[in-house]
Amino acid sequence: MRVSFLCSDEQHPVNKYLFDWITRQQERHQIELVRRKSELSGGDILFLISCSEIVNADERSAYRVSLVLHASDLPHGRGWSPHIWQLIAGADEITLSLLEAEDKVDSGRIWKKVVFPVPKHALCHEINKCLFEAEIELIDFAIDAFENIVPAEQTTSLEPTYYPRRLPEDSRVDPLQSIASQFDKIRVCDPDRFPAFFELHGINYKITLEKIND
Repeated sequence: MRVSFLCSDEQHPVNKYLFDWITRQQERHQIELVRRKSELSGGDILFLISCSEIVNADERSAYRVSLVLHASDLPHGRGWSPHIWQLIAGADEITLSLLEAEDKVDSGRIWKKVVFPVPKHALCHEINKCLFEAEIELIDFAIDAFENIVPAEQTTSLEPTYYPRRLPEDSRVDPLQSIASQFDKIRVCDPDRFPAFFELHGINYKITLEKIND
């Protein structure tokens, strides 16, 4: 099977999981991981993972199917960084949807959904581990079920909801509020790419959050 991954950001932490998957599967499938849609060569399955480019219908037609991994219980939570917004709002579990890519954002037919817990103490790298392991599970499912899947339309009785794109300002913490009240906002911030920060005395300070053992 010819499998392509389009992941725009080579610094994204999901890459390690994709590299590991490719290493395990490279003898069974012909696999490519590219950063720009212009590099795609066509094939059976295209996975769009943390992809910042719009891949239109004509470009997707080079594949038998194009799939997206989206961390919300669609049609709720379409849009950007859904698991981050949900965890900030207090969620302790996330639904991950495997769906077909369409021109209208996150509107495609559903192949499968899985639900995974996120402990309230989990920090960014631990949250990522929960998410990326679930993504690999659905990638395996897509490969195994490829010839026999019967996708389901998204529930039309539910009104879709949308999350906005996260900006650096969304990582700002108020130094006058308690840590406890802002803990979820701090723990979801990527300490390398989008660190939590606060401003005091005219200076911005980066927040580093680590667990320590007694």
